[in-house]
Amino acid sequence: MKIWTKTTTARRGAASLAVAVSMVAAGAGPAFADPAPQPPQQAPAKPAPKPAPKPGAAKPAPAKPDAKPGDKPGAKPAPAKPAPPAVVTKTYWYSSHRVALWVHSPAMNTDIQVQILLARDWFSNPGAKFPQLTMLDGLRAQDDQSGWLINTNAEQFYQDKNVNVIMPVGGESSFYTDWKEPDRGKNYQWESFLIHELPPILEGQWRSTDVRGIEGLSMGGSAAMMLAARNPGFYRFAASFSGILQLSSYGMPQAVQFALRDGGGYDSMKMFGPPSDPAWKEHDPYVLASKLRGTSLYISSGNGVVGPHDKPSDIPLLATNYSGVGLEVLSRVTSQQFASRLNKLGIPGQAVYRPSGTHTWPYWEFEMAQAWPQAASALGLSGDKVACQVGDAFKKAPQVKDLGGCLTPQYPVPGGSAQDFRNGRIFTGPKGPKVVGGAIGGAYVPAADRLGLPTSDEQTGRDGVKFNTFERGKITWTPQGGARVE
Repeated sequence: MKIWTKTTTARRGAASLAVAVSMVAAGAGPAFADPAPQPPQQAPAKPAPKPAPKPGAAKPAPAKPDAKPGDKPGAKPAPAKPAPPAVVTKTYWYSSHRVALWVHSPAMNTDIQVQILLARDWFSNPGAKFPQLTMLDGLRAQDDQSGWLINTNAEQFYQDKNVNVIMPVGGESSFYTDWKEPDRGKNYQWESFLIHELPPILEGQWRSTDVRGIEGLSMGGSAAMMLAARNPGFYRFAASFSGILQLSSYGMPQAVQFALRDGGGYDSMKMFGPPSDPAWKEHDPYVLASKLRGTSLYISSGNGVVGPHDKPSDIPLLATNYSGVGLEVLSRVTSQQFASRLNKLGIPGQAVYRPSGTHTWPYWEFEMAQAWPQAASALGLSGDKVACQVGDAFKKAPQVKDLGGCLTPQYPVPGGSAQDFRNGRIFTGPKGPKVVGGAIGGAYVPAADRLGLPTSDEQTGRDGVKFNTFERGKITWTPQGGARVE
């Protein structure tokens, strides 16, 4: 099997080449060949023979594993206690299809925020479960929001798709892996969280199946391939957008150290140890490539040449985003090497090499959309499409013209009917069809049984306060306090 490659004829450009060369010269660039083989290890020395016991001496009692003072002779050691499960400590609804969970991670001993973009048919088909797609952030991941929600149209893009999109929040400079030691007050154990702690919550409480995909940009792209390779079969789809896909070859640990220092002052020694530590190879997508057999793979990068989303500098072909130029060159080289490695192993995948572009969000938004058909196929959604028309209960409702296209057919709710549109949900009610959307629509989800059906569309009161009224209450929204049930 071969790697399927999409590319366009393009010049590498003197500027990109100069950046790549300068990075290598500084000790922060990739090796341009396979990692050097390790020197042969010497055979371990044989232990010295134990002295023979003296005649008549009592034989020593055999050592008992994990024996403690006071244990009875022959007693078996107590079995290790199972790790406590992760639990949801807080939930906040941003909208009817976007919810944030704070999940207490026993491995990290802290609460981790995870946002979910709920599948299109979440309300219209309440008995259904949906595949899940995890989207990982970049090196400068924030602790309050996912970069995918801040910098791209991900929330709008997935509105019409029947997948639960999982967006972990935080993990700055973590590579979403388990670190050897805490650093800067954070005990990063992200692999344990994503592979072991979070899935039971998603599958037990949030109607997700065990059909999973994972994708990410830059650091998140490296981690997506790393996690998929380290946990074969756990993900059916893995995508790297501008990821660095060699970590242990000559010069790469130093490049990662530089990046972690620049991305928050972290120390890669506390992540994987010194460059000679086996942990670097144990987490290197290139080294682990054979473990990806059977996973649908998507790899993409630009080449550092100024592209449609870059501001040209005074130097031909070079963008003003100088760090973005160098990082994208690094991504292109390691992505090509990784794809070549897959090809040698006979593992199929799709490699998309853009003819220009630096290390920046507009290109990753583009790749998110480009990768979706392949992700959908791997997740069992290739034939899934929006199939609806305005329901009979809402055909004469004047609000429909402002709601955008429908996403679901009309469906029953307690006391009436509802239908989902791109710009909100419309409900039947005692005062005719009414629309609930945005943050008020989010607050309404957990309070619907208490409040009943809406009796007004969203209205604006004094000082810009927005509100909807319901049969048994009211929800107000302010810029300072958000949505609140009254």
